[in-house]
Amino acid sequence: MSLSSSHTILASIQSIFVRNSQSDHFEVIYPPTANQNQTTYTKMAPAKSPKTTDGAKKTVKTPKVKKAGDEKKKARRRQETFALYIYKVLRQVHPEIGISRKAMNIMNSFINDTFDRIALEASKLVRFNKRRTLSSREVQTAVKLLLPGELARHAISEGTKAVTKYTNG
Repeated sequence: MSLSSSHTILASIQSIFVRNSQSDHFEVIYPPTANQNQTTYTKMAPAKSPKTTDGAKKTVKTPKVKKAGDEKKKARRRQETFALYIYKVLRQVHPEIGISRKAMNIMNSFINDTFDRIALEASKLVRFNKRRTLSSREVQTAVKLLLPGELARHAISEGTKAVTKYTNG
């Protein structure tokens, strides 16, 4: 095999297929060689067959023409927070008091930080005891180690109540 044919094979393997979103074709981009600029070739995508499985022809829909005010809003990615649960607990404890967005963000950060600390400590306990399963026992011990006195006892009782409710349905 000559050097030029192996270079051609290598270039074809390293080519990048880019789907053009505005039209129905692919762009094949070959990386440049030492004495050559980057080359772009355009190939049409294979046509889709409008036939159905029973042999009857299927009608092909024509694409809709977009109007000026017809653009869709970009779907925002949902951010997972504990805000709803913090608000529910606040309503139980003090129904007349609200919470600002800044305070909600601080509480959310606090809960995420506490969760991370408990998960890290529980995983350390699993590794220390040479086990492979993180159970409620390790989480309970991690809570005892991380939270002070009365707060740990309340957290353990609430956790036990939640696990019991989950297992009993």
